[in-house]
Amino acid sequence: MKALASAVVALASIAGRLPAQAPTAAQLDSIVTKAVIEKHIVGLSVGVMHDGKVIFAKSYGVRDISSKSPVTPKTMFAIGSVTKQFTCSAVMMLAEEHKLSLSDPVSKYFPNLTRAKDITLIDLGGHLSGYHDYYPLDFVDREMQKASSPDQIINEYATKPLDFEPRSHYSYSNTGFLILGRVVEKTSGDSFGNFLSKRIFTPLHLERTAYEPANPTTAADMATGYTSFGLSDPIRAEPEGKGWAGPAGAIWSTPTDLLTWDLALLEKKLISPASYATMTTSQRLSDGRASGYGCGESVNDRAVAIILSHGGAVSGFVAQNTVIPATRSAVVLLSNTDFSPIGALNTELVSRVLPANADIPGVRGPSALDAAQKFLGELEKGTVDRTTLGDDFNQFLSPDKVAAGRKALNGLGAITNIRLTSRRERGGMEVATVVFKAGSTDAIGLMYRTPDGKIQEFLISRS
Repeated sequence: MKALASAVVALASIAGRLPAQAPTAAQLDSIVTKAVIEKHIVGLSVGVMHDGKVIFAKSYGVRDISSKSPVTPKTMFAIGSVTKQFTCSAVMMLAEEHKLSLSDPVSKYFPNLTRAKDITLIDLGGHLSGYHDYYPLDFVDREMQKASSPDQIINEYATKPLDFEPRSHYSYSNTGFLILGRVVEKTSGDSFGNFLSKRIFTPLHLERTAYEPANPTTAADMATGYTSFGLSDPIRAEPEGKGWAGPAGAIWSTPTDLLTWDLALLEKKLISPASYATMTTSQRLSDGRASGYGCGESVNDRAVAIILSHGGAVSGFVAQNTVIPATRSAVVLLSNTDFSPIGALNTELVSRVLPANADIPGVRGPSALDAAQKFLGELEKGTVDRTTLGDDFNQFLSPDKVAAGRKALNGLGAITNIRLTSRRERGGMEVATVVFKAGSTDAIGLMYRTPDGKIQEFLISRS
């Protein structure tokens, strides 16, 4: 729903073809537990699928602070804009039944909207319409605190002048998805919620998934949403008024249900291969640029494998659903705090189920992370094991440079939180990007290693 929901997960440089083995539950649990503690996450539910099988499903923290009720794997969370995948799938189903066409102009269904003859249904699904977004802020404004109907919202926001010429820009707009939801209702003859239940939730046995659930704050095993300002203690978040989330973001679910949904999409259980391709292929702008978004899916095709993702954020909740078709893998994170920093955690978990980059040469000796930790630890002490360095780097890294590096790093503070964020190939070498903290300063290191394990370069800068 909110602006962050449209962001493509920043994974373009993460290396992960199919890993030698899936990560263990213990490994994943260790990663998540560390993040929950360090980031002060109130409640979190995580699911990981690898090669079509759920290999990890665990919950952390509480679903309600006042009662201290724990999150369970069955706890339902608002998933926000991850809902858009379901909305696009509903449209695809009706298109396959010839009840509508993706190239239909909006004017066929809403003739009074701005430039309705020039904007198509697929433009709405790809955020290319130019209709003004009714939910661009990251909090519930005064208007959205009051109940409304999709038609009222559509008539208010899609009769304004366009933000841009259709298809000339990508700009995230929840307004387009309210229109798509109403198109589903007009062409199917059913309410949007009933359509989802009959055509998606029930056939896939998504028993802990619901659209606009009644009284979620009092229903059994449903999370309470929290918010905060200025790093203050969490307080209960006031939800959007009824009608505002709708087909743009009103589904509640669990990680295991969403993993079932992800696999159903990969296996084309509910929609055809052609429809799936439309959802997961980046649309093109009028000048030929890729938008990075299909229909209900952000598309990153610059990584070692195609990564499909969508975030979600409604008042009190954030969500992330990321799918890697090459390994039939997926990662789902749901949290009941709308300030919950799950992005970095999602990136780290996704890196564990990405395919290995066949272009990166094998390197003897320690892993890239272990080698980086060893080098940085030595640099802190001012003594570098020169047997681990290539000849040119050995000469470049004079005693004076080591001393200067030690002095600068020690002046900033202890080196902590060393993490590997990417691996790639250049010049027949493994190139690893390492991020860390020197005191409170964020830093980044670029480490080049040849197959014999020798470090040929390790340069450091502020990040």
